[in-house]
Amino acid sequence: MDLLVERVDVWAATIEDTPGGLANVLAALREAGADLQSIIARRAPEKPGTGVVFVTPLQGDRQIDAAAQVGFNVTRRLHSVRVMGRDRPGRAAELALKLADAGINLRGFSASVIGNQFVAYVAVDSLDDANRAIEALTKA
Repeated sequence: MDLLVERVDVWAATIEDTPGGLANVLAALREAGADLQSIIARRAPEKPGTGVVFVTPLQGDRQIDAAAQVGFNVTRRLHSVRVMGRDRPGRAAELALKLADAGINLRGFSASVIGNQFVAYVAVDSLDDANRAIEALTKA
């Protein structure tokens, strides 16, 4: 496959489940110069009144310091692999099958297409699984 596959750090923060809860933390990252490639935010039904936001990437001391100020920490239990390449019908199914054939259990999977390019984030349970996912996805 003609893919760019790499491990990425994911940063997570708890946010208030109120209007502006997400906007407040994203504004802090913007002001620090963050150029985010992925943002996933959702309510946390197990903790009423809160939500969680995941972002990637954060780079450099300025961005990381700003992120810490609004409650972000790099996730240590969630390991993520970013996969980018040319889109075509069935691409996500191909990726999922390669991971399944390698015996990798997915913690999460998200993908989007813009034009003729796709980007997918594969979340797994361990660094070993992330490394195995990279190996499985980069095999010809």
